[in-house]
Amino acid sequence: PSSPGGSKRGDQRGPDSDKKKAKKGRKTTIEIQTADIRSLRGSLVEIEDVVDQSVNLKGSVAARRRRRIETRGDQDPEVNTIKSGRTLEDGPVVISEGMTLRDFADKLQVKAKDLIALLVQRGTMANINFVIEPEFGIKLVKEFGLEAKVMTFEQEVQSNRAEADSGPAEKLSTRAPVVTIMGHVDHGKTSLLDKIRSSKITEGEFGGITQHIGAYHVDVNNRQIVFLDTPGHEAFTMMRARGARVTDIVVLVVAADDGVMPQTAEAIDHARAAGVPIVVALNKIDKANANPDRVKQQLADRGLAPEDWGGQTVVVPVSAVKGTGINELLEMILLTADIQDLKASPERAGQGIVLEARKETGRGIIATVLVQNGTLKVGDVFVAGSTWGRVRSMSDDRGKRALESGPATAAEVTGFT
Repeated sequence: PSSPGGSKRGDQRGPDSDKKKAKKGRKTTIEIQTADIRSLRGSLVEIEDVVDQSVNLKGSVAARRRRRIETRGDQDPEVNTIKSGRTLEDGPVVISEGMTLRDFADKLQVKAKDLIALLVQRGTMANINFVIEPEFGIKLVKEFGLEAKVMTFEQEVQSNRAEADSGPAEKLSTRAPVVTIMGHVDHGKTSLLDKIRSSKITEGEFGGITQHIGAYHVDVNNRQIVFLDTPGHEAFTMMRARGARVTDIVVLVVAADDGVMPQTAEAIDHARAAGVPIVVALNKIDKANANPDRVKQQLADRGLAPEDWGGQTVVVPVSAVKGTGINELLEMILLTADIQDLKASPERAGQGIVLEARKETGRGIIATVLVQNGTLKVGDVFVAGSTWGRVRSMSDDRGKRALESGPATAAEVTGFT
């Protein structure tokens, strides 16, 4: 039980005692505009300036700010304290995607520890594995008095390979043309493809005409033509936007009884933007309501004047159902390819593009690859976008195992990581 004296002493504490206790435990609070700090993304120096501007400058706070300014001397860390072994004569500094600070320092020819110290002084906590964003890298390169150039990893690999191959003259040989068939819906693109394959690929071979590969080849007069299954117009535009010149010739299928339609005009625009020659296949000429002259007039209005009208566009009347004009169309494709003089070097390392990919149980990722230049062999290490791998197996467009694939050859490749 509490003693009466203790209770009395507790009762004797008045308001003055509470004020003393509150004064003794009082802490100085600084009102800062937290919204400004949270929205700030900069160096430590910039954060300190914002804090000082937000603080009520009274007493020791103002003195502390003055001492910090005097100590700092209003001088930010400068790159001139770091000497780079690179000059403008060495060319621009190439900045690639996902470049680490170690690689960036090697390209600048400076020590990684000096670059880390510089970034830390500026308020960026960095290490050798710190990823340098392209915009930030360009800013740093300019501070060193150098020029910067942003390139994707694929572009950098191709550039290095071109420099390595710029020495002795390489042997070039004629390669097969790559042809994409485009056109409006229901104008007979699929029927024309099936007719070409059924007439040039024997039924005894693997797959017949029911192949599911994105590209295949046919033999015409002891020469080859590589056909691509018609991609969507959006896919074709994306290929062109990335600078991938996949197609050498576009075969534009136009129905003689329907004429030029919206997707036909869109296909013409895509082919022109890619700088690809156009061969027109005037399909369905066997129909009673076919009007070839009207279609030719529509093509001429689009800037594709036929040769028999004094223009330069090859127009071949065909019938995918009866097989009329198929051989003439293939011969015109070869003639257009001869005018382009398509060349490639089989001795180079393989270089191509992934047309499509899928995943199968037990085999992993299988990609349909069109080799554009060089030779791709089993066991080669490859890079495709952000992934890489080693060619474990290859099969051609007819399902047969292959050890290598030369220029303008389609193959199914496994070995992606």
